[in-house]
Amino acid sequence: MKLLAKHYIIEDADIGGNTVVRDFVNIFGCKIGKDCKIAAFVEIQKGVTIGDKCAIEAFAFIPTGVTIEDEVFIGPHVCFTNDKKPRAVNPGWKVVPTTVKKGASIGAGSIIMCGVTIGEKAMVGAGSVVTKDVPANTLVIGNPAKEVGKVD
Repeated sequence: MKLLAKHYIIEDADIGGNTVVRDFVNIFGCKIGKDCKIAAFVEIQKGVTIGDKCAIEAFAFIPTGVTIEDEVFIGPHVCFTNDKKPRAVNPGWKVVPTTVKKGASIGAGSIIMCGVTIGEKAMVGAGSVVTKDVPANTLVIGNPAKEVGKVD
């Protein structure tokens, strides 16, 4: 890991070689692969797995329950959710898993609702709200995100 930060919290994280971590991150209880780039103001929570050669841009939020495979791009301000019925006081809180497959890209400001799978090499356009699975090699945009094309 190349820690290019002066201000950060990294606790109980397994971070691969040549992964660059910038300032003002909260990373705890997760696994991050090698050759990744973690930008400033990113939070990655307990139990998250991130593969090799991923880029996680500034202000991304990746909560418990998210799995990101190799070579994935997560744009700035992307927010994943992990609970379908959140409440401030919720004794029945349950993590709903989300998976982003190899080579997928998620554009800036997108929101990924829990329980979906974003397929291999799929692309999510900036500002989209993903509420359903995205097939491999598919471009989706909008709120809710809808298929508008294929990706080579």
